[in-house]
Amino acid sequence: MRSSYGKLFFVAGFVCVLMLTSWHTSKSDNLPFQLRSVYERLLRAEQRGEVLSKELLKVLGQLQNRSIAPSNHTISNSSAILEERVLQRLLPSQPNAYIYLPHLKEHEDSLKPIVHLGQRRTGVSLVLGVPTVHRQKQSYLVNTLQSLLFDLSTAERKDIVIVVFIAETNAIFVNAVVQSVQANLPDAVSAGVIEVISPSPHYYPDLSNLKETFGDPKERVRWRTKQNLDYSFLMLYAQSKGTYYVQLEDDIIAKQGFFESMKKYIAYVLSEEWLFLEFSQLGFIGKLFRTSDLPMIVEFFLMFHKDKPIDWLLDHILWVKVCNPEKDSKHCHNEKARLKRTYKPSLFQHVGLHSSLPGKIQNLKDKDFGNQVLFKGHNNPPAELRSSLEKYLSHTLERAYNGVDFFWGLTPKRGDYILITFTTPQAVKGYLFRSGNIETNGDRFYNTTVEVLPTSKSVKVRVTRGELACCKPSSDGFVQIGSFKNGVAEGEVDGALGEIAAMRLLVHSDSDVWVLLSEIFIQV
Repeated sequence: MRSSYGKLFFVAGFVCVLMLTSWHTSKSDNLPFQLRSVYERLLRAEQRGEVLSKELLKVLGQLQNRSIAPSNHTISNSSAILEERVLQRLLPSQPNAYIYLPHLKEHEDSLKPIVHLGQRRTGVSLVLGVPTVHRQKQSYLVNTLQSLLFDLSTAERKDIVIVVFIAETNAIFVNAVVQSVQANLPDAVSAGVIEVISPSPHYYPDLSNLKETFGDPKERVRWRTKQNLDYSFLMLYAQSKGTYYVQLEDDIIAKQGFFESMKKYIAYVLSEEWLFLEFSQLGFIGKLFRTSDLPMIVEFFLMFHKDKPIDWLLDHILWVKVCNPEKDSKHCHNEKARLKRTYKPSLFQHVGLHSSLPGKIQNLKDKDFGNQVLFKGHNNPPAELRSSLEKYLSHTLERAYNGVDFFWGLTPKRGDYILITFTTPQAVKGYLFRSGNIETNGDRFYNTTVEVLPTSKSVKVRVTRGELACCKPSSDGFVQIGSFKNGVAEGEVDGALGEIAAMRLLVHSDSDVWVLLSEIFIQV
């Protein structure tokens, strides 16, 4: 890539020289010898510049393709950071923010985000934008993030980035949110799944003298205007990180399997014309855009950021694009529907009661969200099931193992277990145990190991001697192969263990909460 960057800067060096080509006249034969020599050198420079310009366009195309490639990568060295800066400066992707927000000219870095957490992940399929602001009553942010992460597979976690935008400039509040996300979701942060950013302190204009419109009081006009600026900033940051951008809010829950559902629907409508896909009926929640469309959309939002709420502005983009003033409203509605595809059932539900607008109670619910599925079933090998945990009501271990319900047990104590004894020994390839669910996210297994019982005595001896790196000995002939992390235990089973007679979940410390198993998958 170094030679490519060299060409970029070499071309820049020709700019002032090429401007002089206007000296060319039909009377060039009469020019003094010295001037003729300069003129000929300028012509050669111009020809060379044209060649390099073509090479530059080719390089930029390659860089742009790399920035939206489906495979994920994390920026981890100075060369990659330089590439990102070149892309930001040279690709025509920034709206004319300085026209609509002239105060930004006073500070050079006013559009540059402050990145607090994350690995600057790019090249993913889905970028989820979650703006968050100070709320007087209650924060829903951590619950929202836990809901989004809840049942993502390992592969899905590598193909997504959730950008939390703290839309405030108060350093104390910003630091509190950063610490909260880091403390509650450390693994997602360290893996690059979650990023946390905030704006420059110079980003927001003076919002104290806004014109009151649509009968809204001054405080509401200020709130909706700032919200337009919040979404715009977040979209600008997200546009280079992936192929599609999904706008969310900080007080929602996601339906289980939302990632897979969205990817399938995108593939279904990929070849058709649309501006955005709608995965929730409420306001601006769950709207998916191609990141290549974000510059145009953001420019429209900034152009009218003082005038109307953001969901109204989005509808106006559709009107401008397809509605014919000479035809009736029905025709306009049908034309807009072509550019706005709605997926049902909705994948995101609004749960926040207290709005970010002080004093406002927000009882919005998406009627198309339906009931949340609280478990995920699999076809597991036949087995006898036992547990020392007392079940709650009809939420038995047998029903969970058979994929028809979740298992809900009373507060685990040290030594409690779940034992799965296979009817016939199995060559187990992998396992997944997911505790908690979307509604009871706290009912998880803590300090609990996953163990297997090999049928071969020689395998047990090798484990005891430390000859197998995959595992270590436990009690009663069992071998420890994994443990729960953030409520989930997932992994492969080393083939060196041979056939497995049983699997066990063993609790190593007392818990303060009940435990819920929403997914059991034994891969054979």
